[in-house]
Amino acid sequence: MKQKLDWILGNRLLQHVLFWVAHVVFYGTLYGSFQDNYAQTYTEELIYLPVKMAFTYFTLYFLLQKYLLRGEYLAFFSWFVAASFVAGTIQRYVAFSIHYPLYYPEWLSEPFFWFPKIVKTFAAIYPVVFAAVSVKLLKYWYTNQKAQQVLTEEKLQAELKFLKTQIHPHFLFNTLNNLYALTLKKSDKAPETVLKLSELINYMLYECRSDEVPLSREIKFIRNYIDIEKMRYGDKLDIDLRATGDVGDRMIAPLILLPFVENCFKHGASENLQQSWVKVSIDSHADHVVIKVENSKSGENGVKREEGIGITNVKRRLDLLYPNRHELKIMNGEETYLVILSIRG
Repeated sequence: MKQKLDWILGNRLLQHVLFWVAHVVFYGTLYGSFQDNYAQTYTEELIYLPVKMAFTYFTLYFLLQKYLLRGEYLAFFSWFVAASFVAGTIQRYVAFSIHYPLYYPEWLSEPFFWFPKIVKTFAAIYPVVFAAVSVKLLKYWYTNQKAQQVLTEEKLQAELKFLKTQIHPHFLFNTLNNLYALTLKKSDKAPETVLKLSELINYMLYECRSDEVPLSREIKFIRNYIDIEKMRYGDKLDIDLRATGDVGDRMIAPLILLPFVENCFKHGASENLQQSWVKVSIDSHADHVVIKVENSKSGENGVKREEGIGITNVKRRLDLLYPNRHELKIMNGEETYLVILSIRG
């Protein structure tokens, strides 16, 4: 049944045939019910049908396409009025040649070029032309809206892909700096760091291709990143990462958390010569998830920091991926820097 419906909707010739059949049946039945003479009214509809079809298609495929859809309303109106008079005159000729001799011979005594009669004759064409133009405009609007939607979606996906590609080099640059610092110290932790880094790269290259990933995988990614930072800072840094709720079934956009966690080390621990701390909490609820990332700041680092590419990037991604479904708060205090992100749905 669905295949037949799809075939009908995709067959333009059949659609046009059904439209004109419906027109003849509707008006033939309507006028036939007044006169109780269906054979005559159906015949009359068929007599005048060719001119109706010609003027309708002239309006649809010439006047509509050439003038109306291009905004040339004066030209459209001028052509429409002129074509209406021509169509009315032709219908008047059809009446005198076929219709009147067949059913109303007494009307042949009327003058042929009688302007009120020509206008009245053409007025009978208006309903079908109006119906056809309405359908055409509706179809044009729907097609245009669908094309705009596809274009917007493609633009959105292109922007998201661009933003995601920005994350990778930004993250790798910082992580490789950490690894470089360990190699300068000839630290035994350097091989383990390389192993962790390879896991992170594997996640970014192969598991982040989809629009969403399980929250549990994102948390594991953050844990690996934090482990690399622990190797760098050692006992100088106290890190607390906690996740509550059902994180296995929760889906989230990949690499959303990374810029906030990364900032804790870039603008917190790395600038604090004394003991520093980082707290990350992820609470997954039935209808939303709340993520809090907080880090300590030194007294000398109490000035308001400017947003880097990572935070600007993630803000844009949140606007695109979770419009009206997220709330982001960033509180830059004198001694702490706190980010609270809530995502609904």
